[in-house]
Amino acid sequence: MAGKTLAEIADTIRDIDFCQFATKTDNGQIAARPMSNNTQVDYNGDHWFFSKDTSRTCSDIQRDPAVTLTYHGSAGVLGVVGKPGPMVVIQGSAEVVRDKEVFRAHWVPELEFWFENGIDDPQMVMFRVRANRINFWDGMETEEIEVTQRR
Repeated sequence: MAGKTLAEIADTIRDIDFCQFATKTDNGQIAARPMSNNTQVDYNGDHWFFSKDTSRTCSDIQRDPAVTLTYHGSAGVLGVVGKPGPMVVIQGSAEVVRDKEVFRAHWVPELEFWFENGIDDPQMVMFRVRANRINFWDGMETEEIEVTQRR
């Protein structure tokens, strides 16, 4: 799969949706939790996640913005013969965003389960993760992409 583009990576991630979002905790441990990209991936190397400002993820990012995202997709019928699904590991830098216009741009109705007041939830934040390095593996080939260009 040499020469994979960011658009191809986006298609893979969109189909996976959930990732493990890993941060460094206040005592130096690595903490990971499942988070959804809400299948909204218009990909230039940035990832967007909704959360609450009271979350450990938020305090971890404010202390140390270095994060890792890991996506593991399904092999579908090929999994029967032992082929794994695609795996994507993204190393990047996260920031906490508190802009309601950004919330509105990424909002999907399913988020009301966690945020009853929609984008007016006083605890709502978003995390923007800017990818620096992407590792892609599909069981046969591996590729590393340095993300340097942004729109």
